[in-house]
Amino acid sequence: MRHAKSDQSANVADFERPLNERGLRDAEKMGAWLKAQKIIPDRIVSSPAMRAKQTTQIVCKQLGSDIKDIIWDERVYEAGLGNLLDVISDHKINANCLMLTGHNPVLEQLLEYLSQDEARRNKDGKLLTAAAIAVLQYDETGISTEMQSGGLMELIRPKEI
Repeated sequence: MRHAKSDQSANVADFERPLNERGLRDAEKMGAWLKAQKIIPDRIVSSPAMRAKQTTQIVCKQLGSDIKDIIWDERVYEAGLGNLLDVISDHKINANCLMLTGHNPVLEQLLEYLSQDEARRNKDGKLLTAAAIAVLQYDETGISTEMQSGGLMELIRPKEI
């Protein structure tokens, strides 16, 4: 999941930028969508940047998940593709459904790397807009960090709900 829309006008450091009103609404909407689809992560890893943190906490509340169980992994903030693959490798153990909340452009790179399927872009040519969720499914061997190892089951954006 990409973090929801942040307040670009906030006079704070990038790491501390909060969600704006639209971002708060979209995070709730996407959490409700996950719950309606019965996609309930058993492990949630997020960037600790304020906008990702708020997004993840709101989604967790919608899912009825305990926010104390969120793993705040600093490697997700300003990560490269290799960093995110390491994060997934470190946290996939004993997880059937892993949720990762982070930032572009690396989340788009991760999706293109892991997915066997070509993801559709929106009319503006964007893949993961703010608060977008991509759902990958893996075979019986479980979550993998191998190239093109996951089937893209869903790519949903707030404006599509």
